[in-house]
Amino acid sequence: MAFDNLSDKLSAVFKKLRGKGKLNESDVKEAMREVRLALLEADVNYKVAKDFTNTVAEKCVGENVLESLTAPQMVVKIVKEELTALMGSEHARLKTSNKIPTVIMMCGLQGSGKTTHAAKLAKYLKAKGHRPMLVACDIYRPAAIEQLKVVGQAVGAPVFEKGTQKVELTAKEAISYAKDYGFDYVIIDTAGRLHIDEELMDELKRITKTIEVNNILLVIDAMIGQDAVNVAKAFNEILEIDGVILTKLDGDTRGGAALSVKAVTGKPIMFAGVGEKLDQLDEFHPERMATRILGMGDVLSLIERVENEIDEKKAEEAAKRLEQNKFDMNDLLDQFQQIKKMGSIKNLLSMIPGMDKQLKNVDIDDRQMLRVEAIIKSMTKKERAKPDIINASRKRRIAAGSGMSVEEVNRLLKQYEQMKKMFKQMNSKGAKHRMLKGFNPSNFGF
Repeated sequence: MAFDNLSDKLSAVFKKLRGKGKLNESDVKEAMREVRLALLEADVNYKVAKDFTNTVAEKCVGENVLESLTAPQMVVKIVKEELTALMGSEHARLKTSNKIPTVIMMCGLQGSGKTTHAAKLAKYLKAKGHRPMLVACDIYRPAAIEQLKVVGQAVGAPVFEKGTQKVELTAKEAISYAKDYGFDYVIIDTAGRLHIDEELMDELKRITKTIEVNNILLVIDAMIGQDAVNVAKAFNEILEIDGVILTKLDGDTRGGAALSVKAVTGKPIMFAGVGEKLDQLDEFHPERMATRILGMGDVLSLIERVENEIDEKKAEEAAKRLEQNKFDMNDLLDQFQQIKKMGSIKNLLSMIPGMDKQLKNVDIDDRQMLRVEAIIKSMTKKERAKPDIINASRKRRIAAGSGMSVEEVNRLLKQYEQMKKMFKQMNSKGAKHRMLKGFNPSNFGF
């Protein structure tokens, strides 16, 4: 995840402060110097980093923090507040039109992920109860229209396209079509270039002059670091963008773009791409991101992800089956598949306060989930329902069918029995539980 290195550096600074107890002005200045270096290493804009640490230092000295017995904790509190303000204070929402449809235009450099994130945004809007339509206005990149059709079909959003006719004409016809057929959101996928040039900007401006665009969203790749901020600044000066979608925030990027975009352009990050799958688009909440950067977790985002992805009815059924001691391999497979929809196990666990440090040197292999699925899917219906009938010959067949070893099959069966035993003990003590609360993927080798 982005910011891992920055989080470690900041944690080291705050640990040093806590070790001093009472602080003086020179302690704060030295700490802010280290914080500024950590921000610069994370590829944060130099002026942004300098202004940030100066503001924090002034607040620490000016609010009598140094006289407090809890000065180190108050410094952390001020840093968290300023980090949140740096990224926009609160979640920025899409503007909505007072008449159908609301129009969103995606723009950005080639390779930034515009087409994929247009589909991700369509899926996000569908989950909110809307009817989005995608519009193909990238008429230069080979197979761009076809790619949009593929991702559009994957998320269940229709694609309006008119081949290689002028993009402003296609956009205009798309709006009329959306009105006629009741699509309340239109998402326009535009062409990108390897660099910002006059031809690209002219084309985008022709669209905005032809139709009313409610949201111009700039898609930028967090992996390009400080260049992402330069791209955002250039697009904003010419187009007056409304917000940013920052992609690949789940990768090994240093994360400086997320901390610099708002300060440099004045425009907020609205969404963050946190994976390659079409459902891996998160709303960007500055305060939650600030708490994650400071190693405090992100429980609210974890809860939202569970609520969005977990089938409550299935979870209740699984809980009842556990209470009745009827939980079988089919139920286990279903739980794995629901958890898999939420993304990386390590990323999920890192949202729990304090877990990021515990997980630092732990190798959590998400592929283990696929191995468990392969083993269960190689069982017959009868074997899934009654795992206790699986003898030596059945184990050899299951191992061969799943491409795993007999030892791995044995390990899964043993872990399954241990889990059932644990829940039985909990139930006998009158403990109320849900499947999701008790289900721990780490018990299965993650």
